[in-house]
Amino acid sequence: MADFYPSGVITITTDFGHKGPFTAVMKGVILQRFRQGTIVDLTHEIPAHWPPEAGFWLSRSYKYFPRGTVHVAIVDPGVGTEREILVAALDGHVFMAPDNGLLASLLTKQDGTEVYALDSSRLANLKLPVPSATFHGRDIFAPVAAELAAGRLRPVDTGRRIREWAPEWLDEPEVTPARVSGVIVTIDAFGNLISNIDGNLLSHLAAPQVRLGGHTIDLVETYGRTQPGNYLALVNSFGVLEIARAEGNAAEGLGSDRGAPVVVTARQPPSSRGA
Repeated sequence: MADFYPSGVITITTDFGHKGPFTAVMKGVILQRFRQGTIVDLTHEIPAHWPPEAGFWLSRSYKYFPRGTVHVAIVDPGVGTEREILVAALDGHVFMAPDNGLLASLLTKQDGTEVYALDSSRLANLKLPVPSATFHGRDIFAPVAAELAAGRLRPVDTGRRIREWAPEWLDEPEVTPARVSGVIVTIDAFGNLISNIDGNLLSHLAAPQVRLGGHTIDLVETYGRTQPGNYLALVNSFGVLEIARAEGNAAEGLGSDRGAPVVVTARQPPSSRGA
């Protein structure tokens, strides 16, 4: 069984936004069961019904939290249907999410991962409420996360172990000797376009250049390495390729959005011309 020693920390990632009481109600349910718990909002700004972005941020953020953290991620267009709820133990952490591809990338990249499909019949002692058809975050995710974080419930106790789950929505980056191809996964508050291409995938390319939406953009070290208004590419603080505009908004300027293809190649030498 994967090692999991609860730290008492719970993170929450959703597409709920900040209108209405939904996230606060989830926190209330958690605190009713585990008053000593520490709850951290990872983000509630995931675009509605877009699980890949939640999985992207979760997979690149969880290691900044103590081992033993319970991570709850809810981007769930299938709420109230027959889709499963996954409880996964990996790398000393536990993750809860709907089985809709949200966790797929994370689960396939880790050795020693244990994944369970939550079975409410095994949780009768928790006295969970009859779940609403539209708010499993309050009625299932929050109370189960509280019990896991408090150490009163183990991942293995939550359901049957499974070895297959819904696949990712986005293809993994394609790497060849001449190029690396990926997609834009998210756009931050500054309009920076963040891809799913890890920076270490570019190490074999000399002087990489990025192609996005008909534009060719040089890879530089940081935002200040070009003039205001110019576009640039860099490997950001989360270790992935990002396209930005110095003191501007790259998404608006380039007219690009989530899902846009990104290609990185080595800089082509200028063609020589005969006299």
